[in-house]
Amino acid sequence: MPDRLRVAVAGAAGRMGRAAVRAIAREPDLALVAALGRTSEVGRDAGEVAGAGTLHVPITPNLEGALASGVDVLVDFSPGPSAVDHARAAIPSGVSPVIGGTGITTTQVNDLASLCEARGVGAVIAPNFAIGAVLMMEFTRQAARYFPQAEIIELHHDRKRDAPSGTAMKTASLIAASRGPAPEARAGEQEMVQGARGGRVEGIPVHSVRLPGLVAHQAVIFGGAGQTLTIRHDSITEDSFMPGLLLAVRRVRALPGLVHGLEKLLELA
Repeated sequence: MPDRLRVAVAGAAGRMGRAAVRAIAREPDLALVAALGRTSEVGRDAGEVAGAGTLHVPITPNLEGALASGVDVLVDFSPGPSAVDHARAAIPSGVSPVIGGTGITTTQVNDLASLCEARGVGAVIAPNFAIGAVLMMEFTRQAARYFPQAEIIELHHDRKRDAPSGTAMKTASLIAASRGPAPEARAGEQEMVQGARGGRVEGIPVHSVRLPGLVAHQAVIFGGAGQTLTIRHDSITEDSFMPGLLLAVRRVRALPGLVHGLEKLLELA
């Protein structure tokens, strides 16, 4: 059907990629036309790998061949450096990337934004596609105006490569911008084990947990005189990210350039 958006998925054999394939296959206005994946899955049907039934889309290692399938949108859950390379190849072909991989630097985001502007192509990079996580960050931003002392605990599965997570990094930046100058450190605090107080992102302590059985979770704990406030979000399965992903896929072609963060698309809704 000519009116269906033609979508390719990179990282199609991974947990998030498989969830994306299942979600796209269910939508009547979207068509999966290409899938990229790891070598061990090459040649297998992407739908069968994802548990979505036969879609007649074999997994390929070749990005150029996938883009030649008349792709409109490239959904990419590859690790950060690979996702950036894929986007650099896709954008000059008029293909809009929707990137969910983390570990992408500010310089890389800016470079992709410049490429999108030069080519007139829309793109989305989102540290987190879960709408609940976006709301958690927004509530955190509001709370930081009244509770300047805060710490972040983020918990993910043990296959996640980057720490802290992209969501934690962005949350810390929002807190720092909203609260203004950081409170003075408590006098005499001493780490008996280096790193026990977490890493610092713009002055905010961030603690990363990696364990099997987890998916994606974050708690922001604020402390004030005689009270604490905890704002927490939990993704129980990868399906939690799909409504936000589908929103980005449907909106990205109309964007004038690169949008960083799903919250900007929600503001446009």
